[in-house]
Amino acid sequence: MAPLAQALTVSLEDLKNGSVSLDKLQQAFGPDSLGILVVQDVPAQFAELRRRLLSYASYLGNLPAKELAQLENETAKYLTGWSCGKETLKNGQVDTLKGSYYANCAFYVDAALDCAKPTAAFSPTTFPEYLSPNVWPADAVLPGFKAALEDLCRLIIDVAVLVARACDRFAAQAIPGYPPGYLEGVVSTSTTTKARLLHYYPQSVEEEDSQKTSTGEVSDDWCATHLDHGCLTGLTSAMFVDEAAVDTRVPDVGTATAVTATTTTTTTSLPLLAELDASPDLAAGLYITSRTGEVVQVKIPRDCIAFQTGEALERITAGQFKAVPHFVRGARPQPGSTSRIARNTLAVFTQPNLGEDVDREQHITFGEFARGIVAKNTVG
Repeated sequence: MAPLAQALTVSLEDLKNGSVSLDKLQQAFGPDSLGILVVQDVPAQFAELRRRLLSYASYLGNLPAKELAQLENETAKYLTGWSCGKETLKNGQVDTLKGSYYANCAFYVDAALDCAKPTAAFSPTTFPEYLSPNVWPADAVLPGFKAALEDLCRLIIDVAVLVARACDRFAAQAIPGYPPGYLEGVVSTSTTTKARLLHYYPQSVEEEDSQKTSTGEVSDDWCATHLDHGCLTGLTSAMFVDEAAVDTRVPDVGTATAVTATTTTTTTSLPLLAELDASPDLAAGLYITSRTGEVVQVKIPRDCIAFQTGEALERITAGQFKAVPHFVRGARPQPGSTSRIARNTLAVFTQPNLGEDVDREQHITFGEFARGIVAKNTVG
């Protein structure tokens, strides 16, 4: 089992008042770091918003196949709406271990927007992966889902803006010619930011056996080792749910009180699911390849938000901030247990607008960069 590493932790208040030292930022994001920063003392609403949306991940993942098919967007290479069985694992098998729901977060900049703003070079026809509108489940199918996702994403992006401001302070000292306030501007004004709500399905012993390699070992990457291709990725801790002990069918619901990032409103919302104190499989979770090449496990506290660096930020900062190679393991079945443990989490990828340069020397825009990444990761 990989060793457990402690990510650098700072308080939200320290980010707000700019008192996080440059030494700490170097420890979090510099050449010898893990490339991840944990923010504690986040707004009080976060705990309820997190549990509400991550409960929806189980409701969503267990919808009838017919309903899930209505949420797919093949034209956009499944980068909006529902995706399951559309990627491959390291061993070449089709990935049915997890389901993903992708949403554009352009609503953070303009509530009227449902996807990124097109440019002369990128249109809905030429780049539907980023310029296709969101595919929301109907309220009759999954009541309250859209509000739950938007509320939590807004809060995470708000915190990401402050992390970006701290990164700008570090970059201004370390990188000659770094544009003042660049990353904060990207995070706060970009319409390309995407969210990915993940549901790692419970696995039976039989399904576990089917994932074994030719040597009899089990592949350790349910979400294969990869780099995020944005700037900063905001992550919640995982929510572990025993789906043998809770009902994940969508019930008839009335109105319920929902706490948003800015207010408390009365809306339609599904019941919160019971959350396990921890995964029964201690090896389940997020793994990072450190700058020294060591694979370590990183745990995100339930009341915190973590941020890790992506490829666009590495290019923008001329390699001063390195993208983080990472993978995820779901909860493996425990011998003799009748539990069905699902793992739910949310990642929010903050990214530059399509026309912004991520490589000023080669004049590569984020749209060009992202299109290359999507083409490389698309099967067939």
